[in-house]
Amino acid sequence: MDDALFYIFAAITLTGAVLTITRRNPVHCALALIFSLLGVAGLFLLQAAEFLFAAQILLYVGGVMVLFLFTIMLLHLEDAVKLRRYSRQWPVAVAALGAVLLELCVFIQTGVAGLPPRPAERMNLTGNTERIGDALFRQFSLPFEAASLLLLVAIVGAVWTAKKKDEVAE
Repeated sequence: MDDALFYIFAAITLTGAVLTITRRNPVHCALALIFSLLGVAGLFLLQAAEFLFAAQILLYVGGVMVLFLFTIMLLHLEDAVKLRRYSRQWPVAVAALGAVLLELCVFIQTGVAGLPPRPAERMNLTGNTERIGDALFRQFSLPFEAASLLLLVAIVGAVWTAKKKDEVAE
């Protein structure tokens, strides 16, 4: 059952990711990214990482994507939808696809012997949230604060840019 759920959530994640980069409308891209992030949350749940599952849903799907959609709505991207995309990027895309297929073939050849054991077999499932909180606020407190500051600057910059464009248009 776990294997079937893994493939379902992986398919949801990959479908959302492909739709994110292939849709023309930025709002549709953001909605496809939400779809992909929900698949990642399901994968976290399968790995017995309930805290990361909840954080993925609340922070990324609930918070960050709402900010992305709000920013997209503020920037008036009607002209960007009309632009031609993927003009000279086909050789790079084909090379990247070849590299991914090569990695997939190597993985299939080596089998699953190199994979680590399932989470229930390799660790004690109690205290997962406590360990994450301890690592986040002791070892990684500076990167955590830097990421929050960077997100704040991006939001303020997006609102400032949108407001400046509205003032020029009037």
